[in-house]
Amino acid sequence: MRPVPQLRPRHIPLLALRAAPLVLALAVLGSCSRPAPWSAQEASADNWLHYGGSVSENHFSALDEINAGNVADLKLRWFLDLDTFPSVNSAPLAVDGILYFSAGFSVIHAVDAQTGKLLWKYDPEVHKVAGSKLRIGWGVRGIAFRDGQVFTGTLDGRLLAIDAKTGKLNWSTQTTEPDDARYISGPPYVFGNTVVIGHGGADYGATRGYVTAYDTRTGQQKWRFFTVPGDPAKGFENEAMKMAAKTWTGEWWKYGGGGTVWHAMAYDPQFNRIYLGTGNGSPWNQRIRSPQGGDNLFLSAIVALDADTGAYAWHYQTNPGETWDYNSTMDIELATLPVDGKPTPVILHAPKNGFFYVLDRRNGKFISAEKIVPVNWASHIDKATGRPVETAEARYPGGKTQVIWPGPIGGHNVAAMSFSPQTGLAYIPITHAARAFVDPAGDLRQWKSKGNRIYDTGTGNAPPEVKLPQGWSALLAWNPETQKEAWRVPLPGLVQGGTLATAGGLVFQGNVLGKVVAYDAKNGKPLWNFDAQVGIQAQPITYRAGGKQMVTIIAGWRGTGYGGGPTWEYRQQPRRVLTFALDGQAALPAPQRTELPLVDAPGFTVDPAKAKVGQEVYGTRCMICHGPALRASGAAPDLRRSPIPPSREALVAVLREGVLRPAGMPSFEDLSDAQINGLQHYVVQQSRAAASK
Repeated sequence: MRPVPQLRPRHIPLLALRAAPLVLALAVLGSCSRPAPWSAQEASADNWLHYGGSVSENHFSALDEINAGNVADLKLRWFLDLDTFPSVNSAPLAVDGILYFSAGFSVIHAVDAQTGKLLWKYDPEVHKVAGSKLRIGWGVRGIAFRDGQVFTGTLDGRLLAIDAKTGKLNWSTQTTEPDDARYISGPPYVFGNTVVIGHGGADYGATRGYVTAYDTRTGQQKWRFFTVPGDPAKGFENEAMKMAAKTWTGEWWKYGGGGTVWHAMAYDPQFNRIYLGTGNGSPWNQRIRSPQGGDNLFLSAIVALDADTGAYAWHYQTNPGETWDYNSTMDIELATLPVDGKPTPVILHAPKNGFFYVLDRRNGKFISAEKIVPVNWASHIDKATGRPVETAEARYPGGKTQVIWPGPIGGHNVAAMSFSPQTGLAYIPITHAARAFVDPAGDLRQWKSKGNRIYDTGTGNAPPEVKLPQGWSALLAWNPETQKEAWRVPLPGLVQGGTLATAGGLVFQGNVLGKVVAYDAKNGKPLWNFDAQVGIQAQPITYRAGGKQMVTIIAGWRGTGYGGGPTWEYRQQPRRVLTFALDGQAALPAPQRTELPLVDAPGFTVDPAKAKVGQEVYGTRCMICHGPALRASGAAPDLRRSPIPPSREALVAVLREGVLRPAGMPSFEDLSDAQINGLQHYVVQQSRAAASK
């Protein structure tokens, strides 16, 4: 265990809580004649103990006090305003009447679930140690709870165990390597006395993925599993890596390989396994990292490991030779479905590539898969082999630009999918959005990563005349047994919030319009909605506190300008925890939003040549947070309305000296004077262009 800098955490010690032991449930079992009953864990449903609610990770609750018959009476019980964080897309946990959640850079909160009173807050002060990783700019999407401790990862790669009663740090371990591109944005997963954590980074530089298991009591490492093979000259860690290396070509290890486990996992107590959802290649373009092809195991796959030892058990790869950013890091949900007349333990999985998969979790055997969104990279999944049948244009051959869908946003991304064993339906936030793929200019053998820049992908820029089809999003109800749509609700924009299904016959979802909506789980009819006054990306949870069923969601929008629909200004949008109950009597204050004026620099003369330099810098360093063409939508301030760019001194203080690091704005010490000047000219140019419209 590598020591980490001893930071001085800010926490507010207040009330203690009585932590109940975590009860692990068996996987869902049932008969072929009706939907499988939920597990004992979900049947009690007082607590929400896992990222997906229970050990099945189904985002389902057996609570039915709030149901289709009375949800119209649901009211706001309380709300808690949060600080201005770069992201509040995070799932709370509920344990014995206490809510725990992360906001921003892993700032952990404990709140009384009945009243909304803050009990304590722990800040790991990520901005002090993250360095250039702050450029990634995201928070964590969830946390874990086990035996009186709250676990969280941090952007700089630490795994923390925090005392749930006091909010004090129990232990910290560094899970990543010094000066690597790895970071943590996903939740840890817990079982027994083990906590497992992965990482991201495959889009930011040469990164080789792995997951690591630690002892929940001490933070000591138990095992580590690499998801792609390393340099053969150094030997392989195990037989699984030796096997995987046979599916790679060229000198892939110099590019890292990718395969990062940056989001979904699931623990299966029935087989004592941990399932990993692995990510895309590093770089995306297979012709660079593995020039003679190959399946490139274990990219874009579900990998099953022995939970005690981390030993390989089986794998299923959704995209052999992945080359489109088609992660399989989306939800891994455990259920039982009738297969050939027999109740079968299965995995339900809807990755980015546009198909919905049902796999036999005993051995990883392919059962079925069908398209849930328009797909043109493959015609179907071969039932005999379980492999996709790719179309002729899928791999953008011959240096030609090809428009492929789904694009990197994916047919389904990290917004939580839920599965109801009551209805037998999965509820999926889906997206149709295309991307133009083409090789970068020049000799692919000479391609090099620029390092720590978003979308360092090994793909080129499409010609301006290439047009993409109109995108859309929807809430889709899908029957995994028949692989057919049950119903759908079209929604504006491309990105929506995660879902929650309940035994009350309901599906809850937040959306880009700023509404929390409850739908009838059987037919998709909207039964209730609440105006949260801001877009919502996080998933709702439900639990019991004070003998009453509550529904909680964190509201706030981290848009990047690609999602369509309404935008939510970074500095003016509220960020709130909202909790609802049938006896709620609270109300939100009236929104206080005014459009911020466009800022100019009187007497400043824009040099088009310098502005062109600034546009290039903006596209590679700034756009992912501040939005394309400076059209920000919640991830960061709109620079056209900021007083900083017109001032050379202020811009240098931010970019070189890092004066806004505590607010989440990274520094860019490597920018030259010419690049900073170019940024200033570009921002002023675009601000004036917007003012003239």
